[in-house]
Amino acid sequence: MTTPSGGSGPPDDYWRRPGSGADAVANPPPTAPTSTPQSGYVGPPPSVPPPTGWRPPVHLQPAPPRRLPPQDMAGLDAAEQRSQRVTYGFGAAAGVVLVFLVCLLCSRIIF
Repeated sequence: MTTPSGGSGPPDDYWRRPGSGADAVANPPPTAPTSTPQSGYVGPPPSVPPPTGWRPPVHLQPAPPRRLPPQDMAGLDAAEQRSQRVTYGFGAAAGVVLVFLVCLLCSRIIF
């Protein structure tokens, strides 16, 4: 937005409401152009839908899916319990080392 050029009137004149009496100047909204410009975008070209029932050609038929081997649920549960014990063991060892290091650090500061 620009301000009017020239120094006629107070600086707030630009922001004043238009008059409502007979001396008010009508400011109609701009009209839409009647013709489209030649260099503008005219839209996508018209398309024709494919015939009913048309499908792309199928060259290879995939093999039907194979059956998966049955899962050993008891074996899976045993393996999960073993891995959980190993994880807890490493966590406990790391906790012991950290407690030892904190005690060592506190003893160096106190004594």
